[in-house]
Amino acid sequence: MSDLTAETPIHLLPEEPTQASRFGKARTAQSGALLEDYVELISDLLTSGGEARPTDIARRLGVAHATAIKTIGRLKREGLAVAKPYRGVFLTEAGESLAARVRARHRVVVDLLLAVGVPFEAAESDAEGIEHHVSDTTLAAFARYLAER
Repeated sequence: MSDLTAETPIHLLPEEPTQASRFGKARTAQSGALLEDYVELISDLLTSGGEARPTDIARRLGVAHATAIKTIGRLKREGLAVAKPYRGVFLTEAGESLAARVRARHRVVVDLLLAVGVPFEAAESDAEGIEHHVSDTTLAAFARYLAER
């Protein structure tokens, strides 16, 4: 099950560059997670109701309207969304592509958590954090594991 032996210390402090790289990846993932949550939600709102209004986005994400407006502005600056007066927010092709990737990552993480016995609601909730931080290598391993079951 594990390659750890009695002689292997439980916690090895990694070399400084390795540890700095790990923390850097986590900070980058955290920064991108916010945008990913927004594009995924906007895509879902557009699909289900034909519009994604800032008010609806704020309510569903549990943030203030001003916070949603600020983040929508960031999405626009990054080329992921456009906002039309009195019509809400729409995703660009790049935004739709990102939403599809995030949705696929979310599904793999949820499916893995369900496969190891995590209840559905907990799996959905936990996947919201994990999906943004798991590497492509680990995600591919999750998918292989699920395919081999």
